[in-house]
Amino acid sequence: MTNSTAVRSVRDQITDLIREDLLCGRIPAGARLSELKLADRFGVSRGPIREALAQLTNEGLLVSKPNCGVSVAPEPTDDVRDLIIPIRRTIETYALKLIFEKIDERDFRVWEEILHRLERACRDRDAEAIALQDIAFHRSLIVRAEQPDLLAIWQTILVRVRGHFREAVQRYGDEIGRIVDEHRQLIETFRAGDRSAAIQALEEHIW
Repeated sequence: MTNSTAVRSVRDQITDLIREDLLCGRIPAGARLSELKLADRFGVSRGPIREALAQLTNEGLLVSKPNCGVSVAPEPTDDVRDLIIPIRRTIETYALKLIFEKIDERDFRVWEEILHRLERACRDRDAEAIALQDIAFHRSLIVRAEQPDLLAIWQTILVRVRGHFREAVQRYGDEIGRIVDEHRQLIETFRAGDRSAAIQALEEHIW
């Protein structure tokens, strides 16, 4: 993982926190967002809030209409999600190809920490936390590639499949622990060092 010590801006931190709320469903589709209430929540002026909402609108998580303010974008239809999945698969496997020879123990430590949080979320059947940790794992692959354009494209894709991550509890039912096993198997495939096998495993994992 990168050793960058750059301090992230207040706007970026706020953007990430609001994005989490949107991706895990804490703020439902169609809900209107108030700059004033968000400024109070984060203890900042409305400037950083306005910039964060503009960024999330560009990503497709929010929609802005004249005289109506900003609201959470509607969930995409199943047909759109089916179209997007192969694109997401292409982006993530491309990122893995870029980083595979550079994967080191720091990466595995990060992934183990994510797995630990994911396991706890599954034990608690916490759908929001499961979604966030699942997303965190896949986002880590994209971030590791250190290509801002790739991350921007992936985040736009993520918006359109966000419901997939939140539906894990329903999909897996009493076998929710399988989601941890599947990610652990994927990580072990990365550790084995076979690039082709790792790429194939990631392709099969994304559905």
